[in-house]
Amino acid sequence: MLKKRGTRPLHANPAGRTTDAGVTSSGSRRGKGSGAASASPPDGTGVTDAWPGTRRPLGQLLVERGTITEAQLDLSLEAAARSHLRLGDVLLEMGIIDESRLVDTLADQFGIGIADLSRTAPDTDVLELLDEATARRLCALPLRNVDGVTEVVVGDLRQGIQQELQHLIGRPVRLLAVPPSAAQQAIDRAYQVLADVDRMVEAFSAAEAPRHVGGRGRDDYLTADSPVAQVVSMLVTQALRDRASDLHIEPSDQILRIRFRIDGALNDVRELPIQMAAPLISRIKILAGMNIVERRRAQDGQFATEVDGREIDMRVSTMATVWGEKCVIRLLDKTRSLIQLDHLGMPADTHASYSKMVHSPFGMVLCAGPTGSGKTTTLYATMTEIDERSRNIVTIEDPVEYVFPSINQIQTNDQAGVTFADGLRSILRQDPDVILVGEIRDQETARIAVQAALTGHFVMSSLHATDSVAALHRFLDMGIEAFLLASSVLGIVSQRLVRRICRSCVATYEPTAEEMAFYTEGGGPRKAHFYRGTGCNFCSHTGYQGRIGVYEFLHMTPEIRRLLVGWATQDELRRVAINQGMRTLSAEGLSLVHQDVTTISEVLRSIYSL
Repeated sequence: MLKKRGTRPLHANPAGRTTDAGVTSSGSRRGKGSGAASASPPDGTGVTDAWPGTRRPLGQLLVERGTITEAQLDLSLEAAARSHLRLGDVLLEMGIIDESRLVDTLADQFGIGIADLSRTAPDTDVLELLDEATARRLCALPLRNVDGVTEVVVGDLRQGIQQELQHLIGRPVRLLAVPPSAAQQAIDRAYQVLADVDRMVEAFSAAEAPRHVGGRGRDDYLTADSPVAQVVSMLVTQALRDRASDLHIEPSDQILRIRFRIDGALNDVRELPIQMAAPLISRIKILAGMNIVERRRAQDGQFATEVDGREIDMRVSTMATVWGEKCVIRLLDKTRSLIQLDHLGMPADTHASYSKMVHSPFGMVLCAGPTGSGKTTTLYATMTEIDERSRNIVTIEDPVEYVFPSINQIQTNDQAGVTFADGLRSILRQDPDVILVGEIRDQETARIAVQAALTGHFVMSSLHATDSVAALHRFLDMGIEAFLLASSVLGIVSQRLVRRICRSCVATYEPTAEEMAFYTEGGGPRKAHFYRGTGCNFCSHTGYQGRIGVYEFLHMTPEIRRLLVGWATQDELRRVAINQGMRTLSAEGLSLVHQDVTTISEVLRSIYSL
């Protein structure tokens, strides 16, 4: 199967013919010398493995189209021979082509059409033809029945795939090509885990009455095969498939509301009976090793599980509300590769200045922003940038989100007396070169971190603050002397995350008067057209898919240091920083609007602005 690389969907080729089903015919795109692959098989069902010798080699087609060069083909073929991978896999892995061009060429090679899944959803009556496990194994999904033939979208075109699908489905099959990532997304949407929740709710209701009269004990009620336990498993699985970072379970007067945070925005997912609130949260507490009897005070816990072959860490937090306990679960995919520093989305000049600064042998670098603004991701990317075998890098975090094999990581534990301050003291006795403090929350931790930076260590930390200048004043509010800050802090990065416009449904639109006023007053560059996502299957009809960082970089220049020691106000510090080249969060956000990466409304929603 082709390796999954991103979620960029395949747009219909302008030269092709698009039907009302969103399928593009690849036949009209074949150029000179396409050979028998351009012909349709006699039965009209798409690719047939009865003609394996008539298909032209993939590499030859890519070269003829000008997609790759002869030199790139030779290099890829050598790599494929060494790794025993298919040529398409190697080309994707090396970044020579993207999924869209590869699938377009494979469709040409196999003589089949291309499906556009951004606007097309599978018919519910054909989904039963393939079970979920088989669909995931084959990276294939039944789309619809047309004149006795079942159209199936396939993200893994290979020899024998049509025969296997026809055997499983029991009727003629017409194949349609899609990128592997698009096929996986479609499978995730089609086989909704939460579809079985109603059945579990009915089972719960049937079991609730005998439990109240003594027919069921609490231990039986919360076992792994109980309806409540299965609902928890379904919620976690669906949240992960929907790319959610957090799962919210919120009781109210009449219902139990389930919400997922996807790309930084909360989305209502389901409503469950309020009677399920206490058992559901008790089940989660059992998994997280928390006290199920205590329901009045806030608790924290964690547990690990495996979903669709991926190891997932769950950070659980509960607290009491007027309607009962609310629970929030943070989902951490341990199989997800960490983002490199040059992939965070920093502008080129900001990245160059920041990268140079973090290679300093001593001093402090701060990452400021609210909860969920990507501070930890930036710190981890920075740590990856400076990780060398000659350095002793030690972290103290709450919690340790991702484990680095070459770095010493400590997790705080209040019950064992391991706080940020105590952990920092221990770290300083371990001859560290680089210290990462997960978060500076109090004066004691701040003072030890500043002293470490002043005594020859390189310290990185995050801090809750609205922007980079406000982060300096937060230290002053904690009681840290201004002259110590001026001597220890090298620079501060303040950041936010904004949602990207979905590229599958991007279209022009007319901003509102309020949006245009914000864009103009914020100094946004002139532009003729503004874009937003209209909503499609790939973005769950939100118009956005994925996020990008917005960064404000404050470099501690001699002028800034003098003002800080002189107790300058935030406005004075910000004015001097801007005059020296600092671009504010709002300015950087509007720059992304000008580049058609995000929208004005998203900048207004995500970025604090006076």
